[in-house]
Amino acid sequence: MGHSPVGVPESVTVFFATLLVLMILALAFEEKIHARKSIIVSTCAVICLIAAGFFDLLPFGPVMLPDGHQVDIPVYIPAVDWGVIAIILGSSIFVDVTARSGLFSWIAIKLTKMSKGDPLKLLWSYGGLTVLFSAVLNNVTAMIILGSLTAVSLNKLNQSEKLLGFLLIEALLTNIGGLTTLISSVPNIIVGQAAGITFVQFFMTASPYVLVATVATILMGSRIFSITTLTGEQAIAESAELIDTFDENDGIESEPFFWFATTMLVLFVLVIATTSILPVLRDLGMGFVALSFAVIMLLRYKSEVDHFYRAVDWDLLTFFIALFVVINVMEHAMVLEWIGKGIVFMIGTEETIFGSGVLLLLSALFSSVTDNIPLAAMLAKILAAGGVANDSALWWSVVFGANLGGNITPIGSASTLVAVTIIHKYGLNLSFAGFVRTAFPFALMQIAISLAYLLIFLY
Repeated sequence: MGHSPVGVPESVTVFFATLLVLMILALAFEEKIHARKSIIVSTCAVICLIAAGFFDLLPFGPVMLPDGHQVDIPVYIPAVDWGVIAIILGSSIFVDVTARSGLFSWIAIKLTKMSKGDPLKLLWSYGGLTVLFSAVLNNVTAMIILGSLTAVSLNKLNQSEKLLGFLLIEALLTNIGGLTTLISSVPNIIVGQAAGITFVQFFMTASPYVLVATVATILMGSRIFSITTLTGEQAIAESAELIDTFDENDGIESEPFFWFATTMLVLFVLVIATTSILPVLRDLGMGFVALSFAVIMLLRYKSEVDHFYRAVDWDLLTFFIALFVVINVMEHAMVLEWIGKGIVFMIGTEETIFGSGVLLLLSALFSSVTDNIPLAAMLAKILAAGGVANDSALWWSVVFGANLGGNITPIGSASTLVAVTIIHKYGLNLSFAGFVRTAFPFALMQIAISLAYLLIFLY
């Protein structure tokens, strides 16, 4: 039986760190090498597993269950966060089936009518809705729902050329909305539990930043993507005339199913938002909830479910599964521990304003190129072991950095990756490097505001 080593030779850690860097570079130049993300990361996962087996880094053999029983499970199966996979799969199917009811089209047209066809007003409406959904759901689900709404609205307004800007702004806002509550994102939960931060304490501390960052992001996005208000009597009149032709009931084939889907969507939001405090469900997790709601919705189309199975983005799911495997191997190879030790070396052992700022920046940087969950877990353990008080700004450095770092690259956040997938689905051109070039000014602004908030209000 293999083992998880207490110590790993430095040369081995360097080798795996090099593999991680090469994988990131391959993702950055995916269009040049003509390979999908799932193939790039899966190839890296295969190489990492073989190399880790060769160096005897992985815990091969039976897995001991809490009840004392042993189960033979391939070592790469526990490496995957199946809860995240279940959330993506379940929510994708749920949203796809719910869309057949005409509900999203109805909401989109209602919001469009309220905006009177003005693109800027529509951006503010969808931006606020994105943050709200990300606060009470998870950011992946929020992006899936809002991506559908946006595509419908802009298509009906004959303004599909603005879809790229809308989707990118919404993707960035999902990670801001993910800062709102203790249950908005996995890093929040990890850090909150380690620090002993309550739900109310988390909300009261994070919500002022979320409000400011949301407004700043929408304002900046409207300028960069030239999303402006309608001017001129003719343009306003044409928009009003177009709006008058919209009928929110056009997409509703069955009124009973429409109201059933509406009820299920409300229940889905409420149950997802309260999963962590509901008996039984808190143990089964949000992934189970998402899959359960998907099954309930599929009952409506029980004889043609293959249509919805074909619509699932298997490339995205494969990418995530392989990425979890790679990150798990990097943990066993001590690559992530190296990162943690480097951070501690840079910020020092005493809490200072400088150290908190550096920790936030480093958390954001590493979260942009690797999964923020193991990073948050590792940093939370380091801070907890050091006896850091729950009101320390160091905890918030990790929270802000881990969440906002996901806005720098498309692989830094599940929601940004989903957004890129939706962008490609509608035939829009956006490469890895293109995303970084476009998103970096936003991320820089958001991180700068978080630094100011951290250093001025939390000290």
